[in-house]
Order: sequence, then C-alpha cells, then structure tokens
Amino acid sequence: MSGVFITFEGGEGSGKTTIAKLVKEILEKEGYVVTLTREPGGVEIAERIRDIITNVCFTQMDRKTEALLYAASRRQHLVEKVIPALEKGHIVICDRFVDSSMVYQGIARGIGIDKVYDMNLFATENILPKRTIFFDVLPEVGLKRVYSDKDREVNRLDLEAIEFHQKVYDGYLYLCDQFSDRIVKVDASQDIESVLSQVVEKIREVL
Repeated sequence: MSGVFITFEGGEGSGKTTIAKLVKEILEKEGYVVTLTREPGGVEIAERIRDIITNVCFTQMDRKTEALLYAASRRQHLVEKVIPALEKGHIVICDRFVDSSMVYQGIARGIGIDKVYDMNLFATENILPKRTIFFDVLPEVGLKRVYSDKDREVNRLDLEAIEFHQKVYDGYLYLCDQFSDRIVKVDASQDIESVLSQVVEKIREVL
C-alpha cells in the first residue's frame, strides 16, 4: 500500500479529535489527499457497533464483550475504508486504533495486554500505523475538558471513575516505551496552536 497510515491516541478529552480536523486541512492545502476517520466507527456497520459500545445504558457490558466488539468494529472499518484509502495513496488519519484497545481493555479492564493485542492482530491481519501520536494530558485535565464542553457527546467510558482513566493514562505511557519506534508523544496540555504545531511536525517526519 502506497499511502501512510497515522493514528491519534489519548485519553478522554485529550483534544485529538479537534486537532485531527485541523491537520487534515493543513495537509490538503499542501496537496496531500487525506482520509480522516475514527474508531470505533468510520463506516456504517462500525458506527452501529459504536452506538452499542458507547451507550450509557449498557454499563453492565462484560469486559470481553466490549473488547470483541471493538475488534469487530475495527475489522469492518479497516477492510471497508482504511485499506482502500491506503491503496489509493492517501494519508489516513484515524482517531484511535489498536493501542486504544490495549490500554482500555487490556490494561484498564484487566484482560491482559497480550490477549487484546493478539485478538486485534487477528482482526487487522497485522496492519499497524506507520506513526502513532499520543496526546499526553493528565486524566483529570482531560475529563474537566469533557464536562465543560456542552457540545461533546458524553459516552459510557467518560462515566468511569478517575482510577480507570489513570490506568488508561499509565497504559499509554507503557506503550510509548514499548513501541517507541512507532509511538511519539505530544504535550496536549498546551493551547491548540502549540499542539497542532507539534502534531504536524511529527507527521511530516514520516511523509
């Protein structure tokens, strides 16, 4: 595949979704063809699965059910949208990918990072991003942003205790160390312009 696969990762309220749209605009002005997408979701079947995963009414969902739903959504999204775009030579920017499952379900939910990683390698057939950008912001700061943004959807994961989100944050730091050849950190506690500048710089390194 001739395209470049880039993923954004971070806890709730890290700002990655906002930055992704701005990055797309910048790259397109420079002549790149950019496909911007998200997980879970991105295509109709995956969006339907997202509705189940994020529904605040389903707090009783089993942790393994949750992990399997994410993997199923990811598989459909990959074959229907990501791979075709990469084959056309697009830059694909995806808001979340395998790393989210490893930290949210593997670490924070306690399933085990290796089990979740293996499950997702089966779903993705070993396809991984060329570059993953971790939006580094403390969980309490991110959650404060979530609840102060009246336009943002509050989902089932937002309702978890701060201890859960701390495990997610610690999990991302662990992945940054384990996959330092692929994952890079940006300081997402800064203003939008500063974060955007950092992200664009990290992306240019792999274009």
